[in-house]
Amino acid sequence: MKKILPALITGLLLSSAAHADESPVTAEKLSDHVYVLFGQGGNIAASVGDDGIYIIDDQFAKLSDDIKKTISDLKPGSAEFVINTHHHGDHTGGNENFAKAGAHVIAHDNVHKRLEEKHGANSDYLPRISFGHDLKLHFNNEHAHVVHYAHAHTDGDSVIFFNNDNIVHMGDIYFNFGSLPFVDVDSGGSVDGILAAVNDVIKQIDERTIVIPGHGPVSDRSGLETYAKLVKKAKDLMLNAMQNNASLEQVIKADPLAELGLEYAGWLPKEKVTTLFYRSLK
Repeated sequence: MKKILPALITGLLLSSAAHADESPVTAEKLSDHVYVLFGQGGNIAASVGDDGIYIIDDQFAKLSDDIKKTISDLKPGSAEFVINTHHHGDHTGGNENFAKAGAHVIAHDNVHKRLEEKHGANSDYLPRISFGHDLKLHFNNEHAHVVHYAHAHTDGDSVIFFNNDNIVHMGDIYFNFGSLPFVDVDSGGSVDGILAAVNDVIKQIDERTIVIPGHGPVSDRSGLETYAKLVKKAKDLMLNAMQNNASLEQVIKADPLAELGLEYAGWLPKEKVTTLFYRSLK
């Protein structure tokens, strides 16, 4: 994990550059009350309404002022809550800055545990509210349902459903780059968990639902279904290559994912994807 994250963050910085023009953070309106903010980390959702403002994820600490300015341009004020979809730094790096500005961070219990291990017990990076299975945030005429999906991208992933606005934020369970996900096995992630989470969300949404991925452009149910098929195909190819107790070295040499014809980011090359899928499925 320690070797993966620096490369992950560097890659995400580069992949997000297309969203930046004069400002490193831009906003796209999805409904009367919900916006998506693109910057140099995980996609942020912002709920803006009569009750105030809250956001989902907060990217890197160095972007906090730009994020705050982008939000205040939508509605004067500051975020009262920050919901973390998981613990990775490109989604939680601004926790401390937003907490010191008065926000209350919300996340799954495992996110609290992992951030405490990294930052210490009294750090403002830590969630002030944590939960086990799910919770609801009744704010801005919406009952946002925050649902934990076990052992997906990590062991602390949450998906947030805006039922009134028909929008769902997937966090890094969904990488919308036409490629395979980063299965953070060292943080409790798994291929089967990602598939279970994606398929469960698909059952709960319709063709009009707006789907916010952890990274990449805004998508929909059809895009999520295509993603699920791709991950399932990769899983099947890997399991076939792993027959007869094949070693990781043998599977890498066999190159089962070549059949998919995908391009891979520099921070997550095909050999690393193969290794993580192998470790998860083994």
